[in-house]
Amino acid sequence: MSRPPDPSPAPAVGAPAPGAAEHVRSARFLIQGRIPLQGTVRVGGAKNAVLPAMAAALLTNETCIIEHVPQIEDVAILTRVLTTLGARVEWVDAHTLAITADAIRGFHAPSELVKRMRASFLVMGPLLARFGEAASCAPGGDVIGQLPIDVHLVGFGALGAEIRFDGEVYWTRARRLKGCTIFMDYPSHIGTENLLMAATLAEGTTIIRNASAEPEVVDLARMLVAMGARIKGAGTSTIVVEGVPRLQGVRYAVIPDRIEAGTFALATAVTGGAIWIENVRPRHLDALLWKLGEMGVAVEERETALWVNARGRRLRSTNVQCLPYPGYPTDLQATIGAVLTQAEGMSVIHERVYDNRLLHVAELRRLGAEIEVSGQTAVIRGPVALAGTTVRALDIRSGAALVLAGLAAYGRTEVLEIAHLDRGYERIDEKLRQLGARIERRNDSSCLPPAGGGASLSPR
Repeated sequence: MSRPPDPSPAPAVGAPAPGAAEHVRSARFLIQGRIPLQGTVRVGGAKNAVLPAMAAALLTNETCIIEHVPQIEDVAILTRVLTTLGARVEWVDAHTLAITADAIRGFHAPSELVKRMRASFLVMGPLLARFGEAASCAPGGDVIGQLPIDVHLVGFGALGAEIRFDGEVYWTRARRLKGCTIFMDYPSHIGTENLLMAATLAEGTTIIRNASAEPEVVDLARMLVAMGARIKGAGTSTIVVEGVPRLQGVRYAVIPDRIEAGTFALATAVTGGAIWIENVRPRHLDALLWKLGEMGVAVEERETALWVNARGRRLRSTNVQCLPYPGYPTDLQATIGAVLTQAEGMSVIHERVYDNRLLHVAELRRLGAEIEVSGQTAVIRGPVALAGTTVRALDIRSGAALVLAGLAAYGRTEVLEIAHLDRGYERIDEKLRQLGARIERRNDSSCLPPAGGGASLSPR
């Protein structure tokens, strides 16, 4: 496997060099807040689209070329999963991967990697469909709640697979999967993707009901159709798949990352800035754009761009319910919560997707946020004057929320354990600096001066 070309002095995201583990763990952001963002930022390929696209390459022995691949740690983890199974993964350029799965030598996804990332479980459907065998432990990843893998396993069983649990590993086997009707108890996007890939090579017709309608599911379906699959209904609650004997290689560009776009839009709102966001599909962000309007932020849409303007505007409170698409995305729950600390009045956030996704509230409180949590509901009172201090990222999206809070806070904020953000955002600090933010990445373990109190960053 070759490493991606490195277009800038910042390190390419991937497995750390030998002896560098502590170096990575000690990485942190130092942020000097109260600077309105301005300028233009370009969004990369969607993390949640590229991972299933990489897994889909296992469905054929021909080369699949995937474009717009972000250089993030989750891509590096899934790359290691694929190469462990026997696939060849090569970086064609800084954001293009070539994957060839013509010499698969194993069907057991490595547990040490699956436990690091939920999306690693996506190799199960393709392996089972093409080779008749697949094994994996339950996936791990962020501490935001349980991934309902029952929808995967029940679906595999309905397609004719034999499933057994041995130790911590789920083993699945089938001579050939057979089409059927599957009703998913929950519209899991990863579950839908796994079953969708499995059904492409099944004998007969498969109907997946209560399927996820996420844009990333639609994107995967388009890639699979380009590979020769027969799929109808992607983007609705019912997907129909007519199985084919084999799939072919493809060259496919994944959609832009709506969560990255939303993160920059919310960063603009919390700093009172005004920016252009390029390479975005506004329709994928309808729920967020509606909430920004309720909060008093001006948004203008173009075909592939957004103008977000919060200059001179007082943010208003709003209520948010996180629901499966097209509802408000759970991956932007923590970040909008950080913004609402600066809104006038009382805001309420209801988390309806994950059962453990409000843990970051304790870190926001350290910055001075007034938030009360009851079950899966957070009540936020604002505006409050956030004061810089040291906080810890707990997962990808809560880490982004702490960065946004630091951008709004007085003084200096230190965000620890930013390796979480590197899993989902490609060089977010560099992009924020391009917009005028004062944010610095520190990879050393040297003692830092006390946070807060108006301390300033070292000059760039």
